[in-house]
Amino acid sequence: MTATTQLNEVASAYKFGEVSKGALREQLLQTRLAYKGIAFIWAYRYPAFTEEHINGVPLLHIERYDTRPFVLPPEGLQVLDELIFSEEADPAQIQILAKKLHTHTGILLQGFEPNEISAGMLIEAMRAELISMFTLGLTGFDTPGSVNAIPEASATLEAIQETSSLFLGTLEPTEAVKMTERFKATQDYFKQHTDFDTFDRLLFLKEHLNPLYEDLLRLRLALGEPAPKELSGRNLAVDNLFAPGFLDPYFYTELSEKEDSPALRQLGKKLFYDPGLSSSGQMSCASCHDPHKAFTDGAVTSRSNVLGQHVLRNAPTLLNAVYADRYFYDLRAFTLEQQAEHVIFNQQEFNTAYEEIVDRLKRNTAYRALFKTVFGDPSPTREGFARALASYVLSLQSFNSPFDRYVRNERNELDPKVKEGFNLFMGKAACGTCHFAPTFSGLVPPFYTKNESEILGVLAKPKGWGRMLDGDMGRYENGIYSEQSWIYERSFKTSTVRNVSLTAPYFHHGGYKTLEQVVDFYDHGGGAGLGLEVKNQTLPADSLHLNASEKEALIAFMHALTDTSVVRE
Repeated sequence: MTATTQLNEVASAYKFGEVSKGALREQLLQTRLAYKGIAFIWAYRYPAFTEEHINGVPLLHIERYDTRPFVLPPEGLQVLDELIFSEEADPAQIQILAKKLHTHTGILLQGFEPNEISAGMLIEAMRAELISMFTLGLTGFDTPGSVNAIPEASATLEAIQETSSLFLGTLEPTEAVKMTERFKATQDYFKQHTDFDTFDRLLFLKEHLNPLYEDLLRLRLALGEPAPKELSGRNLAVDNLFAPGFLDPYFYTELSEKEDSPALRQLGKKLFYDPGLSSSGQMSCASCHDPHKAFTDGAVTSRSNVLGQHVLRNAPTLLNAVYADRYFYDLRAFTLEQQAEHVIFNQQEFNTAYEEIVDRLKRNTAYRALFKTVFGDPSPTREGFARALASYVLSLQSFNSPFDRYVRNERNELDPKVKEGFNLFMGKAACGTCHFAPTFSGLVPPFYTKNESEILGVLAKPKGWGRMLDGDMGRYENGIYSEQSWIYERSFKTSTVRNVSLTAPYFHHGGYKTLEQVVDFYDHGGGAGLGLEVKNQTLPADSLHLNASEKEALIAFMHALTDTSVVRE
């Protein structure tokens, strides 16, 4: 509370010209460091309030009143960081935001009940904060103006070490010593590597972060504390951020693990490849999601069931598609099962209905036998159909690329160019501030419960005369009334870059043929960076100033995310 009080006072003095911008910046940095000392508890215990008022992303967002959207400005530490470290900082706005931060911090402290947090919850809060440190902190996401990422990571680590030391007595003495030494080695690494652009994030991940993440798990188990029940996609039993089971796929679907089975998955696979489910009898799920192309189709936009026509958008990969809370580029579906419904009823796609599909399945002897095996009843149902498809799509998981195996210490060598590319991706090039590790999609850490959509200002064509924005309005036209706000015009779901070497062409309209074109687009700062007027572009318009060698390294890293163990059937 003292830190926000001081920031509020300095911001007020700055408004009246009584202190310099330098003094204001220094106070903000100190306030942020103080926040990092307790962030792991607040973000874990009060995630919505913390995101809304304390340290949320500096972007406009909506609040729903009945079904109507109201646009709200952002507030909190990230917004202040961006404002105070900008060239044209508005003193009045800064003072208002500093006062709001002070007020909301007081509200949070007043309602905080330490007794509500068990030791198990506290340890998992620290593990979640390690994820935040790596995916949001060291990428620069959390400090959009100051880029004070490394000192803040050090402050976070200090708080985690101090808190975890309370429980070290439960470990074997040798294990306690190893954990203490690991904390010290990590802090030493922060002291020795202070430059944001050259910080070796890959080495830090392998030699410091993942081992500490495992140490804290071991500490919770030694305490005999069960995994706390939490609203999170994380698998709390996993010890590595890049382990195949780091996220629990059943968290993201209506299908439970108990209901799933190999037999259900096989039924889903048969349905996936069956063209008889569409009205024309010519289109299956695999028509647009070919396993030989990482479950895409290689087309600019997918073909329609109407001869000579195509659907509106490019087909995204289904690999790791389960890891989302919203589906399609415009986020119009809320569940994996609902995603299938949109395809079934779409006149350009299956152009049918559940009743017709179920009727066809009932008249098919092979399907009746399969339904009998899986459900104990030979009569196919809509619910059984949906569960089977979800089971198969859920199984399309891809976390076994050369890069994954290297991070998990399952292979010893990795091309130096790939290492450089990862460090650029998670640092200077800022790719990791939207394509979050480990899915490298818009699924937001550390709880992985929400998908981001972004406004990039994608061009209709990457090259040629008469540059113009692609006309697709994206999320603004997804049919959800409460999201029909101008802040979502041309906003699209952030897709994964895993297996991206197999999923060309790129973006929602398939307008970019190569990764080189995509990287160039980002390097220039999207549509706004290219001089076009893009309403509410969420991608910074400043150039990344990447040289040719750095662009090659980025692409090399993305190629290293290709997982050949699942891209073929």
